[in-house]
Amino acid sequence: MKNDAEKPDYFKGRGAQFNPHNRFLKGDYVKEHEEGIDDWEESDRRTSFIQEHSKTIVNKVDSPDVGMFYSLNPYQGCEHGCTYCYARNAHQYWGYSAGLDFERKIIVKPDAPALFKKFLEKKGWDAKPVSLSGNTDCYQPAERKFRLTRQLLEIALAYRQPIGMITKNALVLRDLDILQEMARMNLVFVFFSINSLNEKLRLVMEPRTATAKQRFKTMEALSKAGVTTGIMTAPMVPGLNNHEIPDLLRTAADAGAQRAGYTIVRLNGAIGQIFEDWLRKNFPDRFDKVWHMIQSCHNGNVNDSRFETRMRGEGNIAKMISDTFRLHCRLNGLNTKEYRLDSSLFRVPGSQMKLF
Repeated sequence: MKNDAEKPDYFKGRGAQFNPHNRFLKGDYVKEHEEGIDDWEESDRRTSFIQEHSKTIVNKVDSPDVGMFYSLNPYQGCEHGCTYCYARNAHQYWGYSAGLDFERKIIVKPDAPALFKKFLEKKGWDAKPVSLSGNTDCYQPAERKFRLTRQLLEIALAYRQPIGMITKNALVLRDLDILQEMARMNLVFVFFSINSLNEKLRLVMEPRTATAKQRFKTMEALSKAGVTTGIMTAPMVPGLNNHEIPDLLRTAADAGAQRAGYTIVRLNGAIGQIFEDWLRKNFPDRFDKVWHMIQSCHNGNVNDSRFETRMRGEGNIAKMISDTFRLHCRLNGLNTKEYRLDSSLFRVPGSQMKLF
């Protein structure tokens, strides 16, 4: 029996397969007649780029679960199309759906570099590390065209501002010249989000990302160049990819990674509908098992909003995943020492000249 991903009406190359209702909008457009002659937006599978001008670009992060102080996002929405992405819900604030819209309507912030400079020059800024990006991937396909991430890194280097990065894209190697120079001053680390070595699973769960093999090769290249790297085995979906933790951590260590982290999938807001639909269509034979295992990690639900537990889960399955992760970190020499970026080198270029 074929699963829905093998049917002609399945949106290949996209994670979400529909646009769930945006809870901030009062109404929806619906297609009532197949024979309608009017243009129908959902038939257009191309990606569109929407330029927005923001007042600020750096956001303070209050959550204790994500390991960052501030985040900087030059893009909203992400063409990578990861079905589980927590950033999907934020797309609703812009008037779009968390589903296909999130993957096909990419918001670009061309004024991000100017706003970043303005932020860094604020009186009293103490150069805490800034995460690029804390929401969507700063090296998603749009970056090839708009090059905002590279501009932001150039600014960070000029100001000696420490930067943490996480990506699923090999495009990060394009900026090796900047990253290597920042690494010499202990101003940057790069994490790679890799949650499976199974290429068939990646193609449907993270359809437009680099392959796991490419990500590990990129990790190795950065590590050999002196850039501190790490792996996020995230999210772990019990019954789908959690058995891969030992192989993922061993491969990361072989590629030079020094740090590792993980999360258990949580399906908050519209992501619950999107992931449920995706799981039914791609793994109909395993749907019940996987869905119930996710629920078992979140006290009978598929989401938990409590700090400290929402990313790690509770119960026997969550503990098994945690124990496996910690064991194989130890076996592979990961997380053996604390790693802190250097904030003491921060400077505003030309500021000394202003004193005279």
